[in-house]
Amino acid sequence: MRVLYERCCGLDVHKQSITACALTPEGKEIRTFGTLTDDLEELVDWLKEKKVTHVAMESTGVYWKPVYNLLEAEPIEVLVVNAQHIKAVPGRKTDVKDAEWIADLLRHGLLKGSYIPHRAQRELRELVRYRRSLIEERARELNRIQKVLEGANIKLSDINGMSARLIIRALIEGKDDPAALAQLAKGRLKQKTEELRRALKGVMGPHQRMMLAEQWRHVEYLDEAIARLDQEIEERTSPFHEALELIDTIPGVGRQSAEQIVAEIGTDMSRFPTAAHLASWAGMAPGNHESAGKRLSGRTRKGNKKLRSCLVECARAAARTKNTYLSAKYHRIAKRRGANRASVAVGRTILEMIYYILTRKEPYRELGADYWDRQREARIVRQTVKRLEGLGYEVKLEKTSA
Repeated sequence: MRVLYERCCGLDVHKQSITACALTPEGKEIRTFGTLTDDLEELVDWLKEKKVTHVAMESTGVYWKPVYNLLEAEPIEVLVVNAQHIKAVPGRKTDVKDAEWIADLLRHGLLKGSYIPHRAQRELRELVRYRRSLIEERARELNRIQKVLEGANIKLSDINGMSARLIIRALIEGKDDPAALAQLAKGRLKQKTEELRRALKGVMGPHQRMMLAEQWRHVEYLDEAIARLDQEIEERTSPFHEALELIDTIPGVGRQSAEQIVAEIGTDMSRFPTAAHLASWAGMAPGNHESAGKRLSGRTRKGNKKLRSCLVECARAAARTKNTYLSAKYHRIAKRRGANRASVAVGRTILEMIYYILTRKEPYRELGADYWDRQREARIVRQTVKRLEGLGYEVKLEKTSA
């Protein structure tokens, strides 16, 4: 096979060691390095001494990140490759053999690197993902509070509202008079004072009050941490203000979802040849498993889990909108294939919309809930006439001006 890169190196990366195999016109050399910063700097100096131009390594957990952080600052092209794409020959599995195999594949141009965003986007992605983790933890803590209240015979359906917050603080302070607690209600809940009084009549023990205090303190801490992250993310996404505003025009996609999507895929769509490539990278495309002419499985492939989760949430939110194309598509698919498949399908549609919105710099244009009916008008007319004739009716069609 033709050699494409005369000076290349394959890295077998582990938590505490890195095995490197450099292939140059002078020959092959294998060395082992540690994973501390001093060791990685020694690795970089060795690669520069060998005049290596291309380096490849597996995307092993998070262990590739320290190596990539140093190599991306050098005039060396770095490829982080999916481990499934470079499996070695069975029965020859050692660190040295792995490094040699990666270097040999790289030398002949048989490796394709994964998409690694630039440092600023990686930092934004970490912040957005951490905020999402805190929001999920906050939801879990609120569920624990709900469980404690149920154990104390207190019925509060929405414990995240202003009225519930005041009532929970009063319970923590030791107040247990249902009538006094009901007077803390705000807004429309004031109209249900009698029902609220009955719901707040319970038996709360000292241990439950202590648990409630600890849990509520944790919720307040998470609220403050999320607010700080919101401010930092807002500052970092200010260069993408126009893109965020365009994405926010899609039904079901809110500001936070738009920030997460931009953090995951960026705003430059040129790295993805088509919208279908972007959907496949995100894990929103159907699987391709066929043998002997039979389609065996249509499960979606593995992809960006965080992005996939965000898109499914947006799809479920879009399904609750009124008279929109996305809502109509969700319900049309859900009738035949179920809610989960419909969510994935609508999530992919949203991602493809984002691709074209960012490419063309145009806002979302609503197609309407009757879009599919308009597209299939002739077929609908034909099927309807056939069904009526089957029931014994004589049908004469006349198109009105409306």
